[in-house]
This record gives sequence, structure tokens and C-alpha cells, in this order.
Amino acid sequence: MDAASPTTSTPADDDARPPRRWLRLSIIWHVTFFVLFVLPVAVSAALYASSDHPRSFRDANWSSTGLLPTAASDPDARVTVFAARNGTWRGIFATHTWIVVKPRGGAYTRYEVTGFGGPLRVNGSAPDSFWFSNVPEVIADLRGKDAEAVVPKIIKAVESYPYRNYGDYRIWPGPNSNTFVATVMRAAPELQGTLPPTAIGKDFRADGSVFGLTPSGTGVEIEIFGLFGIKVGWIEGIEFNLFTLVAGLDIRHPAVKLPGIGRIGFDKPPPAQIH
Repeated sequence: MDAASPTTSTPADDDARPPRRWLRLSIIWHVTFFVLFVLPVAVSAALYASSDHPRSFRDANWSSTGLLPTAASDPDARVTVFAARNGTWRGIFATHTWIVVKPRGGAYTRYEVTGFGGPLRVNGSAPDSFWFSNVPEVIADLRGKDAEAVVPKIIKAVESYPYRNYGDYRIWPGPNSNTFVATVMRAAPELQGTLPPTAIGKDFRADGSVFGLTPSGTGVEIEIFGLFGIKVGWIEGIEFNLFTLVAGLDIRHPAVKLPGIGRIGFDKPPPAQIH
């Protein structure tokens, strides 16, 4: 045999080579995963490292932001959902959410779940307080007669929340503070709001189900223990959950949703004028 003659592959050699189609798909998957999940978290970590933030719980500002008027000056019923960046290293990934209700002629009551003490806290801070010195974002804001009808639903959902006892809180993948607020919002779809993609734990379905309606009631979701899932809805848009990191698209107000960073796009109009 001529040493210069080209070698030919055998059928066994061809079988050992991965098909090009699967190789292309593998490359696409890894690039997509890096761009949508790894890179945004890395950028968020860099932003966190380069910014000033409280060194501890005691150093943070927990006072009222003044976003809500005094209850005496606003007698109508009201329900407001807030979200604010978390403190310490968790701020790289996550936000904390809470819900505030006020019956007609009554006072504000703030409900939230935390990882210290008894999980369910009532009026632990001012209703519109800073959270680890971070200004909260208004996720939903319902007033007047619409709010009057929703307040009893929210109170009932809070009282029946299954993870409200010592030892029930789990920071990842849930149930945590965002699991609680998402559960309450499911009981009151009239709020027509959606938690930000950085609300880690929001996709942990407290009733243990895998399939159901989204919190706004405008779509459907499949969630497996809050770790993997997909959500499609008019209010929520399209969201993919991978190990509680969420990436997706906002359809109503065009934007990209990214883990760590949050929402990038046109400014989302507030659910209502806050005052």
C-alpha cells in the first residue's frame, strides 16, 4: 500500500463520531445558557461588588420611603405589592417582596415572610420601608372598591398559607418570602401583577402542584419543585425557570427578563399612581 495514499474511514469510525447536528445543538445550548443565565449573574455580581451597600443588617436603612400616604389622609381601601433588592450577597441574585393591605377607613397592615424568627411577620417594618437601604418597586397597586373586594381574599390567603411556622422557611428553592407573596397573589388575581424575575422562590408552588394558572390568572405554568419550569401569560409574559434563575420576555411592555439583572427594556408603567 502506498504510504502517500489517503486514509479512508471505516463504518466503525463514522459511528464513533457525534453527528454534526447534535454537535451544533450542543453548541447552541451552551451558548444560550451562558448568555441568558451565566453572563447576567456575572454582570450583577460585578455591579454589586463595585457599589456601596450596607455592611450588615444594623447598618441598613429600614425607615419609610414615603411612597405611601398616611392612612388617615387616604381613607379608601388599598392593596400594594412591593419588591426591593435583598441585602448582603443575596442582592446579586434576589429581591424581597411583601404585600400591604388597608381596608376602607383602616390602617395599613404589612405581611411578609422572612428567614429570621417566625417566618410570617406582620408589621415588622413600615409598610413602604426601605429594604436593606434599597428603595422598593411597586409591583401591584389596587384601590377603592376593587381593593375592598380583594382585602378579605388576601387576609384569608395569609391565614391559610401552609409554610408559616418555625422551620418552614427555606431560602432556596423555596418556600421563602417570594413564595409567600406569589401564593397570596394567586388568591387575588385581580391584582394583575407579576413578581420580577429576581424574585427567587416565586415559582415554588405552595400547594405542591406542578401545573396551574399563573398568579395573575392570565396564563399557565409548569413548575417542578420551583427548580425547573416554564410560564406563559399575558401579564407574566414568557419565563423559563432553571434552578430558580429566570429568563424570559415581557410581551405587554417589550423587555427582556434576566436573572440577577432583572428587566431590561422600555420602562414598565407603574400599576397606578402611587399617591
